[in-house]
Amino acid sequence: MSRVRGSVDAKENIKGCSSSVGGFQVPIKRIIQFSPPLYRQRYNFVKNLVDQHKPKKVADLGCGNALLIQTLKCHSCIELLVGVDINKDKIGSCGLSPFFGDYLSPRELNLSIILYHGSAVERDSRLLGFDLITCIELVEHLEPRDLADFPQVVFGYLSPAMIVISTPNSEFNPLFPAVTLRDSDHKFEWNRKQFQTWASDVANLYNYSVEFTGVGEPPAGAGNVGYCTQIGVFRKIGAKATESCIAGQHDEYVYKMVSILWEVVYSISYPSLQQKEVRKYALVNEVSRQVQCLRRGYVISLKILQDDASERLSDSGLITFSGPVFTELEKTNIEKSPKPFSFGNKFYVPLERLFAYPKVNRLCDNVDTMRALIADTMKLNRDGSAVKVDLHDEYSFM
Repeated sequence: MSRVRGSVDAKENIKGCSSSVGGFQVPIKRIIQFSPPLYRQRYNFVKNLVDQHKPKKVADLGCGNALLIQTLKCHSCIELLVGVDINKDKIGSCGLSPFFGDYLSPRELNLSIILYHGSAVERDSRLLGFDLITCIELVEHLEPRDLADFPQVVFGYLSPAMIVISTPNSEFNPLFPAVTLRDSDHKFEWNRKQFQTWASDVANLYNYSVEFTGVGEPPAGAGNVGYCTQIGVFRKIGAKATESCIAGQHDEYVYKMVSILWEVVYSISYPSLQQKEVRKYALVNEVSRQVQCLRRGYVISLKILQDDASERLSDSGLITFSGPVFTELEKTNIEKSPKPFSFGNKFYVPLERLFAYPKVNRLCDNVDTMRALIADTMKLNRDGSAVKVDLHDEYSFM
């Protein structure tokens, strides 16, 4: 649960203090600091909403440094993340590129991330058909004319299944020191009634429902000022627009893709198991890892047998003191499969044994598919029924 953090540090103390001026004690307001920080609470709110509703296509209008997009990219349900901002210099891409681990453990579904330079009040058909559009601390930056156009574009033209709008609650401002508007670029800041009136009117006009909540709870004793950030969650009433309806609208391309270096287009595609080469790489990596685990276990079992301590082996030949945790069904499937064996200085792991392991099983449909994917990378025995490695050389399998 979020909270307002108090501290002995003057910058974090929410209680009034005093200083001496001309012999008189003058009260001084201290800065309220939220824990987690208020921006993080807003992003966590969206993250939780994504966890609940599993949208596939998400756009963030006014994305700025794309921190919200960075927060959402780990959600396995999302296949397209788009950020739009009118200030090209503020658009950031730090942390959006895939890491090495994304190739070792690729996503199940494709993920593309695109950042555009453009305005939230300009129509662009590439944002049609989205499941969720977020406008986090955006509307208060709009000029009156743009604010009037905003509902027509976002609710009327783009018409996503869900819209999240957050904006400052001006009733909270007296708790801050010398605050009229929280940012010099804000054109206005609504109180709760103003925001709810505007949001309800927009929702009714464009066939949405709306629920109100917020983040950033006030400190104890602050009275009924509401959340520091007020949030409206809008949901489209009735069926979503069909693909034919969307396709029937004319293409209108306004946004420009963000130029990062030398004016190149910024677009990121994450590795996923939908891509054949990525699936092959993940399968080879997992098979190699599993073969080496089995080889080491086999070598240890031989040593234990030589030391006359065979009771430390299970009946299935698995070493009981190490290894991944399996369900009972998974254990049964593994134990029923052909066991690894050695011949001379070679160690063999039957493909059927490897296919019984859950992580390998989910990467290929059957043993024949696995054989075809790993045959040009890993050594197989003569009839192609098992992976072959040197018994005492863990680097011999490729």
